[in-house]
Amino acid sequence: MVCFCFLVDQKRKIKASKPAAGTCSRCGRGAKVADMKTSTRFCLIPFYCRSWRAIVCSFCGSVLKTYR
Repeated sequence: MVCFCFLVDQKRKIKASKPAAGTCSRCGRGAKVADMKTSTRFCLIPFYCRSWRAIVCSFCGSVLKTYR
């Protein structure tokens, strides 16, 4: 069961983004609206992909709010 956690990984990628009004609550910098894509892979083979929209900090990269 321990080796199973090394076979599965999840990667988030920003497809497109544009500036948004407001600031980050963690670092105080600007925020942006981004179209995100999450892909889950098993043994380097992607088997699940999902697209969603989020408000992301442009400096520290933290996800502030998600729209699924």
